[in-house]
Amino acid sequence: MKKIIQTDTAPSAIGTYSQAVQAGNTVYISGQIPLNPKTMKLMNADFKAEVRQVFDNLKAIAIAAGADLSHIVKLQVYLQDMNQFPVVNEIMATYFEAPYPARAVVEVSRLPKDVSVEMDAVLVM
Repeated sequence: MKKIIQTDTAPSAIGTYSQAVQAGNTVYISGQIPLNPKTMKLMNADFKAEVRQVFDNLKAIAIAAGADLSHIVKLQVYLQDMNQFPVVNEIMATYFEAPYPARAVVEVSRLPKDVSVEMDAVLVM
C-alpha cells in the first residue's frame, strides 16, 4: 500500500508526480529544485542559496512524512557543474550529522527550469 505525502511547506508538484510516496516504512522524495514553496519562484540568487532551498524543501517533506533529515538513507544530487560539489558538501554539513546518508553526485547537462542543482532522497521511518 502506498501513501502520498504532500505539504504546503514544500513546492507543489509542477508535473505528473507527487512530492513523496511512502511504501511501508520507506519514503521516496521526488527531485527538489530551489523553488520557494510560498511563491513558487526560483531561489537562485547564488548557488549557496539554491542548495539551502533544496535542503529546506527536502526537510519540509521529511517532516510532513513524520520524519526528519536524519531518516534519509540515500541522497541523490544532480549538478550542472561538478566544480560546485565542495559547496554542496559545505552546506550539507549544516543540515546533516554523522552518520551521513549514502549519496551519489552526478553532473548533468540540464535540470528543470535550468536550475543548477536538484536532489531527491529515500528515507526510512
